[in-house]
Amino acid sequence: MLPFLSLLFLLSLLPFSLSQSPRGVFIDCGTTVRSVIDGREWAPDTGYISTGTPRNLTTPDLVPILSTVRTFPIQGNVFKKFCYVIPVYRTGKYLVRTMYFYGGVNGNPAPPVFDQMIDGTFWSVVNTTEDFVKGMSSYYEGVFVAAGKTMSLCLAANTYTDSDPFISALEFVLLENSLYNSTDFGKYGLHLIARHGFGYSGPIIRYPDDQFDRYWEPFGENNPTIMRVRNVSVSGFWNLPPLKVFQTELTVGQAEPMELQWPPNSISNSTYYIALYFADDRDSSSGNSRVFNITINGVTYYPDMNVTPAGAVVFANQWVLAGLTKITLTPAAGSNIGPLINAGEVFEVLLLGGRTLTRDVIALEKMKNSFQNPPLDWTGDPCLPRQYSWTGVTCSEGPRIRVTALNLTGMGLSGSLSPSIANITALTGMWFGNNSLSGSIPDLSPLKQLAILHLEDNQLSGEIPQSLGNIDSLRELFLQGNNFTGQVPNGLTSKPGLNLRISPGNPFLTPPRS
Repeated sequence: MLPFLSLLFLLSLLPFSLSQSPRGVFIDCGTTVRSVIDGREWAPDTGYISTGTPRNLTTPDLVPILSTVRTFPIQGNVFKKFCYVIPVYRTGKYLVRTMYFYGGVNGNPAPPVFDQMIDGTFWSVVNTTEDFVKGMSSYYEGVFVAAGKTMSLCLAANTYTDSDPFISALEFVLLENSLYNSTDFGKYGLHLIARHGFGYSGPIIRYPDDQFDRYWEPFGENNPTIMRVRNVSVSGFWNLPPLKVFQTELTVGQAEPMELQWPPNSISNSTYYIALYFADDRDSSSGNSRVFNITINGVTYYPDMNVTPAGAVVFANQWVLAGLTKITLTPAAGSNIGPLINAGEVFEVLLLGGRTLTRDVIALEKMKNSFQNPPLDWTGDPCLPRQYSWTGVTCSEGPRIRVTALNLTGMGLSGSLSPSIANITALTGMWFGNNSLSGSIPDLSPLKQLAILHLEDNQLSGEIPQSLGNIDSLRELFLQGNNFTGQVPNGLTSKPGLNLRISPGNPFLTPPRS
């Protein structure tokens, strides 16, 4: 969790045109009107989500995008996700930021703790309690590559959640390909732990200083600092940090070690991406030498670091950390100037959860559209993360994720059965009994592994398809309590081992020929 120093620092009205703004999607959750803030157009969230309740906060003096939230019902929805679906550029690299300010919207004194995920990957627990007590908002930030034409940001209650999950704002900012490009984004995503300008004590450095609107928080009020406009000309940094972070530094006046506890808070035992940024405005012809060694928790991170006005970044993309972290900059032998540091970023490296097979996802989306009242959590990835699969959807294990069963018995569904069901070819069982579905049974003959089909107690009509008799694996077919007409296919009545039920009900159905 990354807090703001003040709500007032979040968004200031700046006279920049939309053409200069970061490329991406900016969503003001819970509002119904568009607004232009910081030169960016913030859209209402109604075009990206169809569930949840928009709410207004009564907290005075809030910046616009924090004054409304969307909440999601916890009742009966533990481990059921609610997802924003965002159009993106396939293979595009995106900074994703979620923002939260509780404002007492649920009536509880403390905000709820809940989960957030991106596509099929668990991202983090959202716990804004500490910030809210201090009167501050919170944000979470990650870097992910779009595997398709949409990305989903999902929220879900967990067993610790005591009131409705909520969200204030959501951003998807398109990044340059060079940013964090040592990470294999086909396997991993990045979850921001800390990003600081060292020696800096002003408001958060962000857009327009950072063209991608990354937030560089101040760090170093109680440390030896030099804050001045420095003559540096950094270049060649593929992470493209803003020039402003190089205008201040943390340093010591003599050739002695400098220690930092950074990130400032204890972190979980995991693998991290660490990038440290340096630039020196010292005239190299002065004869003074600023060379130092970098260790993290006593382990050598980078030896003999020689900082110049052109700047340097050192990084590790798979570094194991746990608990409190100590970074030590120690002058190298012969160096007569103390070390310095300008900025740093730490991300937790997240192993991606994968994706459900695209054809299954497309088929389920068409099936959802054929229902008039589908389950509320049928958004995002149907199978992943595992604990948050869609209501009634069972999926396979292993690297190739398929939908293997659908159980929507007694869900109060109306509408029809989409022919797209036949494209989910790994299905072994479907239970749609005790609903209000109408229309006919589509051709299900492509479902070669289908063993169980329950359609009883609906309002289905038309003839029973002959093709059902051609599914060799079918052993249980319940059709009673509908309005089918015509004859029962001989291929079903003569099928060995098939448990077939067609009555009671179906008053217009002609018995099969004897």
